[in-house]
Amino acid sequence: MAANEKSHRAWQRMLSGRRLDLLDPSPLDIEIEDIAHGLARVARWNGQTEGTHIFSVAQHSLLVDAISRKQVPSLEPSWRRAVLLHDAPEYVIGDLISPFKAILKEDYKKVEARLLHAVNLRFGLPAHWPAALEKLVKAADRSAAFLEATRLAGFSDSEARRFFGRPPALNTAAIKYYLTPWSADTAKRRFLRRFNELELKS
Repeated sequence: MAANEKSHRAWQRMLSGRRLDLLDPSPLDIEIEDIAHGLARVARWNGQTEGTHIFSVAQHSLLVDAISRKQVPSLEPSWRRAVLLHDAPEYVIGDLISPFKAILKEDYKKVEARLLHAVNLRFGLPAHWPAALEKLVKAADRSAAFLEATRLAGFSDSEARRFFGRPPALNTAAIKYYLTPWSADTAKRRFLRRFNELELKS
C-alpha cells in the first residue's frame, strides 16, 4: 500500500474494550468506567503541583461539583451530572494548560466539543447545555482553579485573583478534603461513587 493510501488511526482503545473515534465519537463507545479511570490519571497543571500524587482531573471535577453545590444548592441531579462531566473529554485528549489551548485554538475546541457532545448523549444530557448551566460551570471551574493555583501550584493569592477571580466560599474541612491530592485509585472510586449517586437521583 502506498504511503498516501495508509489510513491514520484516529481512535483510542479503552480498557473496557471500546474503541473511541476522536474525529467521530459515538455515544455507544463511551463508558463511565473508562472516563473515571482516565480522568483519575490525567494531571491538572501539567503535573506541576505539590503532593505525593498528581492532582487529577477526576479530583478537580469533584471539587467543581462541590463548589457548584454551594453556589446553586437547588440544581437538579441531572444537571449536577453535567457539572461532574464538564471535563470528561480529557479522559481521551488530556488536560492541556490554558496557554497551550490558546495556541491550538479552534482545532482543540472542535475535538473537545465533539467528545463532550457524545458524552452528553451517552448519559441522557442535552447536546447543548442551557446558558445558565454553562455560566455555573465556568464560575465553579474558575473558583476551583483559584484554590488549586494557590494551594498546590505555587500561585500567590493576588496572582490567582488576577487570573481566576475571587476564591470560593468553601469551609476549611472541604478545602482540605478536595485539595489534598488523592491516589489514582481513590480519585477513580470517588468519581464513580458521586456519578452513581447522581444517577440514582436523576
